[in-house]
Amino acid sequence: MSLTIGVLSIQGDVQENLLSTKSAFDELGIDGTITDVKTPDEISQLDGLIIPGGESTTIGQLSLVNGSLKVLKEKIDSGMPVLGICAGMIMLSNTANDRVVGKTDQPLLDILDITLERNSFGRQRESFETEISMDSINIPKFNGVFIRAPSVSDVGSDIEILAKYNDKIVAIKKENVIGTAFHPELVEDVSLHKYFVNLVSSLKN
Repeated sequence: MSLTIGVLSIQGDVQENLLSTKSAFDELGIDGTITDVKTPDEISQLDGLIIPGGESTTIGQLSLVNGSLKVLKEKIDSGMPVLGICAGMIMLSNTANDRVVGKTDQPLLDILDITLERNSFGRQRESFETEISMDSINIPKFNGVFIRAPSVSDVGSDIEILAKYNDKIVAIKKENVIGTAFHPELVEDVSLHKYFVNLVSSLKN
């Protein structure tokens, strides 16, 4: 069995996620294709998708323009696993506010029943790294890289909290969907990408 995982390549940390997923395939000994995707046709062929960190408003607007947003939502609703990183988690949410400007009108996929605050830990100059735990998915130690990161202040009943930092929720899961406030593609540890690849594999079987 071969897996095809895509990285939404409209804007953001595309190359880093391609490399991390390739390493995850190699470490797991799984036969897979990792590719950058933009168009609805490309997205429709995937077994799993990573929505990378970047500028969530830009990614959302451009996805809306080229028709990808509709196909994305249909694929995720039908069970395709997706990993949303930073901006990607914002796009998956149903409510996104900004710590500075308040309510935003950016396009959202409305997949995760969460209340999310953009730039929750400050702007670029307040970026930081810290150790976090995701014990429920067997990742007890992980170096979280936070860059203009969001946080989740409230979750619906179907949302599993994977990690917190300073009492703020920074990683969540709902069935086939994972969201992280931090950037796992910026560290050498590919534990989270391996977890995602295994999730894609298990749901394809």
